[in-house]
Amino acid sequence: MPAKVPPVTVEVDGHTVTVSNPDKVFFSTRGETKLDLVKYYLAVGPGALRGVYNRPTVLKRFPHGAEGEFFYQKRVPGKRPEWIETVTVSFPSGRSAEELCPVDVAHIAWAANLGCLDLNPWPVRRDDLDHPDELRVDLDPQPGVSYDSVRRVALESRVVLAEHGLEGFPKTSGSRGMHVNVPIEPRWDFTEVRRAALALARAVERTMPDVATSQWWKEQRGERVFIDYNQNARDRTVASAYSVRANPEGRVSCPLDWDEVPDAEPADLTLATVPARFAVRGDPGAGLDDRRYDLTPLLELAGRDEAGGLGDAPWPPHFAKQRGEPRRVAPGRARDRPRSAEEAEGAGDLAQ
Repeated sequence: MPAKVPPVTVEVDGHTVTVSNPDKVFFSTRGETKLDLVKYYLAVGPGALRGVYNRPTVLKRFPHGAEGEFFYQKRVPGKRPEWIETVTVSFPSGRSAEELCPVDVAHIAWAANLGCLDLNPWPVRRDDLDHPDELRVDLDPQPGVSYDSVRRVALESRVVLAEHGLEGFPKTSGSRGMHVNVPIEPRWDFTEVRRAALALARAVERTMPDVATSQWWKEQRGERVFIDYNQNARDRTVASAYSVRANPEGRVSCPLDWDEVPDAEPADLTLATVPARFAVRGDPGAGLDDRRYDLTPLLELAGRDEAGGLGDAPWPPHFAKQRGEPRRVAPGRARDRPRSAEEAEGAGDLAQ
């Protein structure tokens, strides 16, 4: 049996981070190890930190590598360096958790040693946990949908955002989709930001109904790109900029300039290629924190939709029934299930 490779230490931001099992293979295509993952995050550190700085961040851990089983760890481990910073957040269930709150690249390297491939931050800062400063457009292609369709929906989302006085920052998801992050003023709560995201999704759907959809139920989406408005609900997260995703190639959720979107190929953006790109091109998302947009025009669009008869759309299953929300049951099953008193009350709220 070969001798076990001893831990390796790296120095970053004035802290020492210990990397255990540094030779463990995490990505099978090229054989990158856990230490390679840590070095990747050091190489793109400023960009990766921009996506999570001062944000509650969920640990998504892959202890056996990208192709192994994973688990979400919302509560930061009790055994941790004294310099690790945290923040306590509350969930829709009423429970709370002390989550990681990165303030430097050392925090990211520490998380990577725990087997965290991608970083999953909330869209809030720890000085105001109830008012998001990002609206997140998550484009999720359904089975059989080409990546070209994802690009088209991203570009149309940009047009609709511009019509309402907003500008977003695109990035590949590192998987099959794309994300567009829109910096907003932290004046609205999660419910209002989600309401604006739903209005945006519906507006894009109206302009290209054969390609984009805002339908929550999978049976209604067809072969289209789902614009997941519910990623803006409280306690929902998406992989942040420069996160490495769980696939054998180590694809990266890589920020792009808008003129790159029509030709972007996710397979070209991996932990093996993105550090050089970052060193040469810099970070296309560098301006994300330089501005904050007014969400009022999208909320006014939501109001017009509602006045025209478009009410709320379904929420994720772990949320309590919301005022005005339609029946939380797939349409194909709705005829077979009697309406509960809670659903009837919600329908009455919508009619008023």
